[in-house]
Amino acid sequence: MTTINRRSLIKSAGAAALAAPFINRTALGDAPLKTAFAYTGPIGDYGFTWAHEQGRKAMVKAMGGRVTADYVENVPEDQSAIPIFRDLARSHDLVFTCSFGFMDQTIAVAKEFPKVKFEHNTGFKHAPNVATYNNRFYEGRAALGLISGMMSKTGIIGYLGSFKIPEIVMGVDSYTLAAQSINPKIKCKLLMIDTWFDPAKESAAAETLANLGCDFITTHTDSPAALQVCEKKKIHGFGQGADMSRFAPHAQLTSNLDIWAPYYIERAKLTLAGKWTNSDSWWGVKEGTVKLGPYNKSVPDNVKAASDKLMKGWVDGSYDCFTGPIADQSGKERVAKGVRMSDKELLVLDWYVKGVEG
Repeated sequence: MTTINRRSLIKSAGAAALAAPFINRTALGDAPLKTAFAYTGPIGDYGFTWAHEQGRKAMVKAMGGRVTADYVENVPEDQSAIPIFRDLARSHDLVFTCSFGFMDQTIAVAKEFPKVKFEHNTGFKHAPNVATYNNRFYEGRAALGLISGMMSKTGIIGYLGSFKIPEIVMGVDSYTLAAQSINPKIKCKLLMIDTWFDPAKESAAAETLANLGCDFITTHTDSPAALQVCEKKKIHGFGQGADMSRFAPHAQLTSNLDIWAPYYIERAKLTLAGKWTNSDSWWGVKEGTVKLGPYNKSVPDNVKAASDKLMKGWVDGSYDCFTGPIADQSGKERVAKGVRMSDKELLVLDWYVKGVEG
């Protein structure tokens, strides 16, 4: 495994056409499958990027010597990602770009390297050599909402998000709807900070949500900073992407875990077998890529049981928080009684449910 420095990639990009690739390759067929991962944050964020990194390591271990896997961390979600992706494509067979904000850059570079396979995480644009994959994060967030609804004393819960994209909107809405299934009057205060990873901004936003009366805060950003605020304020929260209990042993009640290993292992096997396709995968609780972490000992048994039942409901189809009637913030009915929203509708979701404030 090689850790590739982002600055060295950018520096070398202009001379790459004249120089040898920055990682040497042996003749095709003599080397293992060469994969690379591009991360928007640091592998030590103990959240979203950390979870991808655990999946990368698990893939390498499971595949033995048949796969290598390099990575670049802290890649910006702007045009400066393009020369980084180009350099990865010059020396790898399969490239995973692990953030929604890498979508257009992935498509652009894939056109330049039609023989290299790309996998874009959480996006929706395809090309003959670009597949997409995502996790149904909202399924775990529904369980967090249920727990919040059962345990909140103020009836005010909070959601810290990054950007208004469908992935985040689904999380806000599923969290709120599940909480309201317990307490219809519950309100969810929403703050967006326009970044995935900025501990200072995350802390400040959590402070604001706490000051607004939230006694539960769930986060859709990547560091444990907000949970640390919860710990200080003696309110509750949940780990994002990974178990963050080490940072907030009293505040974290459980965590919404992203388990990427099953997907990465499958894609490596398909590539080696010559069966890779530019598929669109959206896995979740049923496939084992969304799980809840261990419950805090302060979570009552009846709350644990209700949460476990909800998670099992995603598997057997008996539960779906996006089943009508559902109204938006203005009170307008968006989903009729008994109707389940389709994946097509969820993937472009851009409205918040009634009770979301912010």
